[in-house]
Amino acid sequence: MGIKIILLVVFFAIMVGVGIYARRHATSVDGFVLGGRSVGPWLTAFAYGTSYFSAVVFVGYAGQFGWKYGIASTWIGIGNAVIGSLLAWVVLGRRTKIMTQHLGSKTMPDFFGQRYSSKALKIAASVIVFVFLIPYTASVYNGLSRLFEMAFNIPYAWCVIAMAVFTALYVILGGYMATAINDFIQGIIMLIGIVAVIAAVLNGQGGFMNAVSEMAQIPSDVAVTEGQPGAFTSFFGPDPLNLLGVVILTSLGTWGLPQMIGKFYAIKDEKSINTGTVISTLFAVVVSGGCYFLGGFARLFDSPQIYDATGAVVYDSIIPYMLSALPDILIGIVVVLVLSASMSTLSSLVLTSSSTMTLDLIKDNVVKNMSEKKQIITMQVLIVFFLVVSVVIALDPPTFIAQLMGISWGALAGAFLAPFMYGLYWKGVTRAGVWAGFIAGVGLTVANMFIGFIESSINAGAAAMVAGLIVVPVVSLISPKLNKEKVDDIFECYEEKVVISKKRSLQE
Repeated sequence: MGIKIILLVVFFAIMVGVGIYARRHATSVDGFVLGGRSVGPWLTAFAYGTSYFSAVVFVGYAGQFGWKYGIASTWIGIGNAVIGSLLAWVVLGRRTKIMTQHLGSKTMPDFFGQRYSSKALKIAASVIVFVFLIPYTASVYNGLSRLFEMAFNIPYAWCVIAMAVFTALYVILGGYMATAINDFIQGIIMLIGIVAVIAAVLNGQGGFMNAVSEMAQIPSDVAVTEGQPGAFTSFFGPDPLNLLGVVILTSLGTWGLPQMIGKFYAIKDEKSINTGTVISTLFAVVVSGGCYFLGGFARLFDSPQIYDATGAVVYDSIIPYMLSALPDILIGIVVVLVLSASMSTLSSLVLTSSSTMTLDLIKDNVVKNMSEKKQIITMQVLIVFFLVVSVVIALDPPTFIAQLMGISWGALAGAFLAPFMYGLYWKGVTRAGVWAGFIAGVGLTVANMFIGFIESSINAGAAAMVAGLIVVPVVSLISPKLNKEKVDDIFECYEEKVVISKKRSLQE
């Protein structure tokens, strides 16, 4: 117990220390929200990766999808690395940095307002962010509950409150730069921790080959392959179609999440984009691939302790149960790993929510002529507000982790992915097209919550994104176009000539 407590105390002390160190970067709005748009490749890549993967992935998704799809759940991690990291950086990274800097936009709603010359779109987008980031924020805490109960026998409520307090401290003190530096530290912990945990768990099962051999004997209980042994070790698992839905939501979803895209706003230069692309992809391979690979062996840990009173599997208890037999030092590392994953995501979410509310809703709409100092103070107050609301929800969560996150990701990415991506590449996107995208994404996700025409919230989220990608261009083609001169002026930023060294390009 002593080792675990020491690890926690050191971890929290470092987080607060970084917040104090980063205070000098948080004296302006640009500095507080984007780190002055001068964040290097390593910090940006780790900020992207740690915001991507939280306790939701490690405790909730890895257990649930590992149980459902077996070792094939590793495909989710591969999809996260290739689509959610590599392609996101290649397709969106450079263009996001160039256009948002040209427009002077600091948040995703601000981008919609400037790109489509519409205050109404900006306000609508900020409301969507406000409404759907809160359940996502609440879901981040849930991953800690069973883990802390297993490791410390500490009441869940105290864990949630402590995590919120320390996150508030360093985000309020240092803004984006504090979160980026802490994300880097937390990312290193996650990389080391996941490798150590996989090695220890497989070793406890007699090694990798023995674990796979035992998994191959377990008969499938999925309708498609019911009773068939070997389904949980097959290439695409017992239920490939639903597995594909999870890959789409958790991979393509990052392309439309404001807290993820915001990382591209803050990139320093060309080198940062190239280096950051490689680092964030490798980070996703190890962390996400490792989490889902570990979860893929969940069936080997079938025990009465992972079932509730009705006999249903409690997915959030699978990973904590898998880890419960590990030595104290490893459990301490796991606790710090999951805390790192959770706090990095949490800090990114509350900073995104508070900056959106302040810059896109309150400034110029509620409070006129808002000074920089007032904007920063308002954001700091809202950080506390968002954390308090998320703690209240987390203490009495309405549903389990994957559903909360699926609803949030589905609505946000469904609404924003298509209008944002098309807006970077295509001059023909219209206001009506963007409105149609917002309505399709949010409408499909919310309607499914109440009607349930798509069984899984994960598949509903994936459907919302695909719907947006179709609806936005179709509506844009048949609706009134934006002012051509204004749009041409916006896209002129891509044609601006720059001088670079020959080590970056061989062009004469």
